Amino acid sequence: MKFYNSLTRKKEEFKSIVTGKVGLYTCGPTVYDFAHIGNFRAYIFEDILRRTLEYAGYEVTQVMNLTDVDDKTIRGAMKNNVSLSEYTRKYKDSFFADLKTLGIEPAEHYPAATEHIPEMIALIERLFERGLAYKSDDGSVYFSVAKFQEYGKLAHLDLEGMRSGVRISNDEYDKDAVGDFAVWKAWDEDDGDVWWDSPWGRGRPGWHIECSAMSMKYLGESFDIHTGGIDNMFPHHENEIAQAEGATGKPFVHTWLHCAHLRVNGEKMSKSLGNFYTLRDLKEKGCDGREIRYVLLAGQYRQPLNFTFEAIAAAHSALSRVDEFVRLASERAGDAKPVGDSPAWVVEPLDAFGAALSDDLNTPLALAALYTLIGNGNKAETSGTLDSYAAAHALRALERMDGVLNVVFRAEVAIPAEVETLAAQRAEARKAKQWADSDRLRDEISNLGWTVKDTPEGQRLSPK
Repeated sequence: MKFYNSLTRKKEEFKSIVTGKVGLYTCGPTVYDFAHIGNFRAYIFEDILRRTLEYAGYEVTQVMNLTDVDDKTIRGAMKNNVSLSEYTRKYKDSFFADLKTLGIEPAEHYPAATEHIPEMIALIERLFERGLAYKSDDGSVYFSVAKFQEYGKLAHLDLEGMRSGVRISNDEYDKDAVGDFAVWKAWDEDDGDVWWDSPWGRGRPGWHIECSAMSMKYLGESFDIHTGGIDNMFPHHENEIAQAEGATGKPFVHTWLHCAHLRVNGEKMSKSLGNFYTLRDLKEKGCDGREIRYVLLAGQYRQPLNFTFEAIAAAHSALSRVDEFVRLASERAGDAKPVGDSPAWVVEPLDAFGAALSDDLNTPLALAALYTLIGNGNKAETSGTLDSYAAAHALRALERMDGVLNVVFRAEVAIPAEVETLAAQRAEARKAKQWADSDRLRDEISNLGWTVKDTPEGQRLSPK
């Protein structure tokens, strides 16, 4: 299995620190608003990574943080005149609901920053012990970039000629700004009632120290994989490395994976352009979670992905083809179990699927393998060779693939009584050769969101 390691800028064979186990840290949401589809591009990529590792036999321990104290969350709470916890709770709840909608496998740990202040204070104390932190006149604590010689190694920064020694107090700053960053912020009136006591006085942690402290708490001082969007590489991930390795003297993360940006209709997502979508926005426009997930995983994670409603429509058509074959294979398999050797037409695409994922999560090729299997199955049906055992093997292969993709199978949707009644009337009309009535009833069924297809076994209903 090979991944492109952002730290070394090359594709490397992956080897976990502990054989058979992987520690995975994935940057989670800052809960000041509803997550948008750009965020979910990253979360889907991380879900595919997790599931691929499990597909390969690894036991994964995943940590995804919840940033519930930073400049944005504090501003939001004060603007709405509510406590920080009350303000962030709504967005935490919506985030977990969105994960379910998109079929994202739960992480083992979702640490919230506000619940790990002691760990952050302890980490800052270690930085003081190593001579890497200092207290400013206003009571804030800064990390001294100049004293950590390897600063910039992830983003491959050339620090010569760039600004240094400048103090940067805000959580997020310009990508070309290199300066000492706050690990502890002294309280001021802009923070309202958000503060904790510390050895340096009343205040709160900086954003970057949160992830360093929480990842090491749950995964150890050195762990396997850290992921996030490419926009987090600098300064956030660079600062995480400096804090962690500065305090421990050990390698922080062995493999860094970053996903590329999501664009919408070919443009950068922006509220001013009217192309800024949360999951709620898309569901109101008729998109379902399965189709959105399909679109977001269809591109290889390191390549920019363009989200369009045409892509959603294409996903709907593609998944209808998948559903059709799943129904066919299920009917042919009946109660048969996949005993004995699988047919070559099943084995070959399943092998190609695994090989695609093992090559830096090449999801486009993985999807191609899925459709090769479906195409082979349809050819077997046409030639009369899709017997119960072959169909059972095909279904088992699809289940293996869907352990990673999670778009193939879905819970059976109950057919509404009104649709069942119309379908029964249509069957009677066809039996009586009343074709006009049959067409009218088909249209009525379609208007209710269902498709009816005539097969040798009779009518088949499926949601549109």
